[in-house]
This record gives sequence, C-alpha cells and structure tokens, in this order.
Amino acid sequence: MRLRSRYDGEILRLAVPALGALAAEPSYILVDTAVVGHLGRPQLAALGVSAVVLTTLFAVFNFLQYGTTAQVGRASGAGQEQAARRLGAQALWLCLGIGIVLAAAVAALAPSIVALMGADDEAAKYAVAYMRIVAIGLPSAFVALAAQGYLRGVADLRTPLVVLAAGNAVNAVLNVTFVYGLDWGIEGSAAATAVGQTGMGVAFVVAVLRSAGHDVRPRPALMRRLVRVGRHIFVRTVALMSSFALAGAVITRFGDASIAAHQIAFQLWLFLALALDAIAIAGQVLVGRALGAGDTERAYEASARMIWLAVYAGIAFAGALLLLEPVLPRAFTGDELVLERAGAIWLLFALMQPLNGAVFALDGILIGAGDGPYLAGSMVVAFAACASVLLAALAFDWGIVGAWAAIVVLICVRLALMLRRFSGRRWLVIGWSG
Repeated sequence: MRLRSRYDGEILRLAVPALGALAAEPSYILVDTAVVGHLGRPQLAALGVSAVVLTTLFAVFNFLQYGTTAQVGRASGAGQEQAARRLGAQALWLCLGIGIVLAAAVAALAPSIVALMGADDEAAKYAVAYMRIVAIGLPSAFVALAAQGYLRGVADLRTPLVVLAAGNAVNAVLNVTFVYGLDWGIEGSAAATAVGQTGMGVAFVVAVLRSAGHDVRPRPALMRRLVRVGRHIFVRTVALMSSFALAGAVITRFGDASIAAHQIAFQLWLFLALALDAIAIAGQVLVGRALGAGDTERAYEASARMIWLAVYAGIAFAGALLLLEPVLPRAFTGDELVLERAGAIWLLFALMQPLNGAVFALDGILIGAGDGPYLAGSMVVAFAACASVLLAALAFDWGIVGAWAAIVVLICVRLALMLRRFSGRRWLVIGWSG
C-alpha cells in the first residue's frame, strides 16, 4: 500500500468526525456495563441479555439509515439537492413511526423476549425491568438513525458527532447519579439511557429541519422509495444480527459467567467495530457521490484506499487489545469467574480486528454503491456458516470459545465473498434516478 494517496484528505475529512460519532453510539451500553457490572453478576447478566436484544433491534433497522445515506449521497452527487432534502425529512417520519411501534412491542413482550434468550431467576427479572424502561427512549433513538443517515449523505458528519457526544455525556452523568446517588440499581441505568436518547432525538430533529428547509410534510412515495432501496440491506442486517443474537442465546445457556463475559467482550467488539466503521461511512458517502456524478474511476480508487486504511486501523486495535488484556476486563467486573471466561476468548477477539477492518470497509463501499442484492445474499451465506458452528458449539459443549469461533467464521466468510465482488467491479453502477 502506498504511504499517501490523493484521496487521503477527503477520506480523513469524512472519517474522523464519523469515528467520533460511531464510537459514541455504543458508549451508552458501555457506560451502562461499567456501572451495572459492579452491582453484581445477575445485573450484569441481565444487561448482557438486554443489550443483545436492543443492539439487534437497532442494527436490523439500520437499513433505514444506510439506505438514506446512499440515496441522499447519490442525489447530491447528481446535483439533485431538493430531492436530497426531501429524502431527509421523509426518513424522519418513517423512523419515528417505526420507533413508536417497536417501543410498544418491547415493553409488552419483554418477559417473553427474555425467556426466549434463556435468562431466568434474578437475571430475568432485572432484564425485563431494564428493557421496559429503555423502551421509552426508542422512538427518539430511531429518529436519530434517520437524521444521521441524511446528514451523512450531505457530508455533514460534524453535527452527529456533537449531538452524540452531548447525549453520551448526559447518559454518563445520569447513570452514576441514578444508580449510586439515588440507589435505583439497574433501573436507574435504564432511566439514564432513556433520558439521554430522548434529548438526542430532539437535537437531531432540529438539525435536520435546519438543513432540509420547510418542505417536511409526509410524502408516502418517498418513504416507500427509502424502504424499497433499503430492503436488501434489511435482509443483510437481519442475517448479521441473527448471528449475534443466536451467539448470545447459545452463550446464555453456558451460564451467567459466560454471558457476563460475552457482554464485556461483545460490547467492546461493537465499540471497535463502529470505530472501524468510520472508514465505511466515508465509503458510503464518497462512493455514492462519485457514482451519482458518473465517476467510476474515483469510486474504485478511493475504495481500494479505504480498505487498506481500515486493515491497518484493525491491526492497531488488535495490538492495543493484546496489551490491555490483563487490565481492561477489570474495568467492567471484579468477578473472577467472569474474568476467566473473558480471558478465554480474548485472543480470538483481538485477532479478528484486522479482518473486521476490511469487512466493514467493503460493506460501506457496497452500500454506497447500492449493491444491496449481493450484500443480502452473501450475508445469508455467512449466517448459515456461523449458525452451523454455533449449533455445534451448543451440541458438543464447546462453551464460549466455540461460540466466538463461530463469530470468526462469520467474518471470514463475509470477507471472502465481498472481496470477490469488489474485485469484479460489477458494483460500479452510475447515475441517479429521481
């Protein structure tokens, strides 16, 4: 890889603020994990179950955010600024409606969801309480998804960074205040997250309305367009998060210590994944705008550069994780059995990071190109491979190490299939259709 590229300046201009915003997103659960982890093993196990469910929910509906970014980016690249603004307003309406429905469903079905995940006794009781309180903030959290999709499409990555950083600061302060100051326990942590998400949603609505102008009335045709464009990303994301949800359900059946250790490692995995995804966000924006303007050479060359940058970032993360293995898990728990289980999977967790970098960069590039059908099909194949290993881990009692080996298989299959697609260049489709 060359030391410098003519695309580096633009990639960094987009990726650096995206890095801050993406790293801030999972900080809600990371802060909750650090605070709740010191309340006891049942509370941490409950948070682990709840986090798997809520993370899956957000990720499944991320197709609305990604689809909005790709469509707005193409429209902007083609000079269709009015169409881009209208798409942003419709994304807000669509995500608000979905968020309200899902919030009601989570609150009503929390006991059944927790039982399906395999939690019982004290952990189940805490998980139900946590999920029902957090559900209050779900509509605002979904509005934030829509807003970020639009703002990324118009290459405004600073505003999401500011709003998410402020929301996380509020969440952190309220977590400590509610859990320890007011002695509300895990319910206090959930309340802090709900308040932070609600404030964040309001701030994002204001930001989008300022950018999009006054034409914000609902337009069903444009909402359908966003859903239609995003349906393949929906399938891709369902398959991806089904892998993680199945892993969580399998690990839960190995005991509280295993799911608690998984909660620590998986939330750190997500934190680093979203940090690596900063380059994928740059890929979505650059590729969408370049193909909208009809410049396939720029789209391909910038994409190749982003893949290499993501791999090197992954290598740096892997090195840091290996160095911090003796101390980092202790920031989340003092339980020796949980720490032992976390140590058992740490090497797999660390060595995955360079592979993750390549996979996330390729994913963003193909999303920006609108190559949804291939993304969906390749992800279904990867899910099938991962699920096979997970079921074997459960049947043969391979424990948490076997479950994390299945996640490694998921990443490797995705990488092989997406590299094949990228090299073939069939994803380089130009233009914008209004």
